[in-house]
Amino acid sequence: MSDGNLIIWLLIVSLPVACVSWTVTHEEIFAELREWCARQSARARTLAARKFFYVFTCEYCFSHYVAAVVVAVSGLRLVTHEWTGMVLAWLSVVWVANVYMSLFGRLRLDIKHERLEVKADEVELERKTNGSLSVVAPSVADHAPAGRRSLTVDP
Repeated sequence: MSDGNLIIWLLIVSLPVACVSWTVTHEEIFAELREWCARQSARARTLAARKFFYVFTCEYCFSHYVAAVVVAVSGLRLVTHEWTGMVLAWLSVVWVANVYMSLFGRLRLDIKHERLEVKADEVELERKTNGSLSVVAPSVADHAPAGRRSLTVDP
C-alpha cells in the first residue's frame, strides 16, 4: 500500500476510535456506568482495580484500548509489515483519535458558548420589552436542585 493510502487509512481508522472513546467517557448514555466506574476507581482496594475502572472515565486512556482492538481487527500496519508496524499503527491511531476528540471538544465548547450568548441576548431583549422575565436558564437548570429550576430576572 502506498504512503498516501496508509495516511488515509490512519485518518479513517482513527474516527471510530475517537467516536467510541468520546461516547463512553463523555456522553449521557453511559453516564451511570461512568459514575459507577469513577466510584469504583476511588474505592477499590488494589491499584490494578482502581486503574481498570479509571480507564472508563478518561478518553485518552480508553482510546488506547479501543485503538488496540481496531488496529488488530483492521490489520493496519505503518512503516513495516511486522509486529512493530502494528505497534506504530496503534500509537498513531491513538494520537490521531485524540486530536479528533480535542477538536470535537473545542467545537462543542464553542457551540455551548454561542448558545449562551444567544440566550443572554434573548433575555436582554425580553427584559427591554416586558420589564421582567421568568425563564429557565439551561446552565442553571441543568445543575440546580429540583426546587430552583427557574431564574427570575428583574430590571
